[in-house]
Amino acid sequence: MSSATLIETRFLSAERAAAMIREHGLANCIRAIADHIASDFLRWETFDKSARVANHSPDGVIELMPIANAELYAFKYVNGHPRNHLQGLSTVMAFGVLADVATGTPLLVSELTLTTALRTAAMSALAARTLAQPDARSMAIIGNGAQSEFQALAFHSLLDIDTFHLYDTDPLASAKLLRNLQAMGLQAKVFADTRAAVAGVDIVTTVTADKTNAVILTADMLRPGMHVNAVGGDCPGKTELHVDVLLAGRVFVEYEPQTRIEGDIQQMPADFAVTELWQVLSGQAPGRQHGDDITVFDSVGFALEDFSALRFMRDLADQLKVQDRLSLIPALADPKDLFACLHAPAAIPSRPASRRIAFV
Repeated sequence: MSSATLIETRFLSAERAAAMIREHGLANCIRAIADHIASDFLRWETFDKSARVANHSPDGVIELMPIANAELYAFKYVNGHPRNHLQGLSTVMAFGVLADVATGTPLLVSELTLTTALRTAAMSALAARTLAQPDARSMAIIGNGAQSEFQALAFHSLLDIDTFHLYDTDPLASAKLLRNLQAMGLQAKVFADTRAAVAGVDIVTTVTADKTNAVILTADMLRPGMHVNAVGGDCPGKTELHVDVLLAGRVFVEYEPQTRIEGDIQQMPADFAVTELWQVLSGQAPGRQHGDDITVFDSVGFALEDFSALRFMRDLADQLKVQDRLSLIPALADPKDLFACLHAPAAIPSRPASRRIAFV
């Protein structure tokens, strides 16, 4: 009988991921994730894609987001519960898996709550770098919750945005964002309403969480050349943009079949024209064609972005020599004899969180 094959899966806890991001630098991580996303979007046609699977309840939604290419499979588990903060819980919580396609072996299990915030911000900034005016320097952030700091830092790092206008229905959220942006040395000002906040800016980012058909931005708030970055939590029955905003400019999406269900374009007829961003990145479709164009990125978050983020976290773990592991798969001397793993008690390994990152 051959010896049992030990399969260990790399594990990145929330604490470990945060430590890795601090070590590498938050801005560096966002830029690197944006590069990974751009690289994967340029390989768009090599991926087996599908819209995410969602289970809705009166309080929120729980979703699975799968994707694969010939080498790697990834999925993300993620929820969206806008009232979670009343229980001291995050609105969005997530984890993900990266696996080997050839064998199905899970290679990485990682937190994705923090990493999703980075990848969402990286995706926003990548889209804006592709679609917004090259000399854009100011942005309004409408919705000042958990994602807002990451959005601001991404746009500052990738587009040199240096002025931020802030508005949220919760003044405490705006005060929190203002404090954090000022601590990063960024210029920011809180406004009394959305209309005042978006006046005169180059880019508007809407990043609200409520699962309602809200109207955050109307067409009369737009100005020629503006780029709209609609990234608030999305699901059927949840919108942020008035229909006339979508009619005022050209609309770009990640994966059209999913955005038709969850994005702001769910308000539009099935033949409403949109362009998938990968087509612009690959040169197969135009982005901004004139300085006065209004561009809209109707972002809902797509599994390929999580695939890219998981690849980045795996690569960063390699770079930082992270050794945390999980034993998810029984070690079997005979792979056809699963019952054998019950014959003798297995040693229970110590918690991976007690280990340390070895830096070289």
